Amino acid sequence: MAQPTDLDLYERIRQKDKEALEVLYDRYEKLLYSFAYRMMKDSQAAEEVMQDVFMKLWRGKGAGQYVSGRGKFSSWLLTITRNASIDLIRKKKVQEVEWDQRDSVHEDLPGVEQEIEDKEERDQLRRAVHTLPDEQQRMICLFYFQGMSQREIAEKCDIPLGTVKGRVRLALKKLREHLEKEGGIVYER
Repeated sequence: MAQPTDLDLYERIRQKDKEALEVLYDRYEKLLYSFAYRMMKDSQAAEEVMQDVFMKLWRGKGAGQYVSGRGKFSSWLLTITRNASIDLIRKKKVQEVEWDQRDSVHEDLPGVEQEIEDKEERDQLRRAVHTLPDEQQRMICLFYFQGMSQREIAEKCDIPLGTVKGRVRLALKKLREHLEKEGGIVYER
């Protein structure tokens, strides 16, 4: 008997077929886990992302809908995984900042002023990044915050290397202009 296609399984999942979800899970769990792990560098977080992806598939919410004419099913799943990883990274960073803020209230150590200045610069940079279009934000996050090479980003996002380079270059230009306009951090050209 022939194996069901990804599209067949996806359609069955939309009809709440648990067996189809299990088959798709078995088919893609290693790929999605390793992809999430490369982004998260934390096995527990990668597992959380992977579970989130399959829950989105099951609920039919938060993942959009797969359209076969737009690309491979596996690419679509990897895009959902990437987005879920980025969401979790952002969530964890917000939690870390909240903890840092709470803990720093009780500090009377030398260098606190420098830490405050550094935090203000990070906050200013974070606000500036949020002014960028989504595609440019994604490139900056992957390139600077995740430490990926432009070639890795091109492969991960399934876009040409030249597009990645152009988006990073444009994003950096916009960030520089925004930060200089705000009178904050000034970067050498």
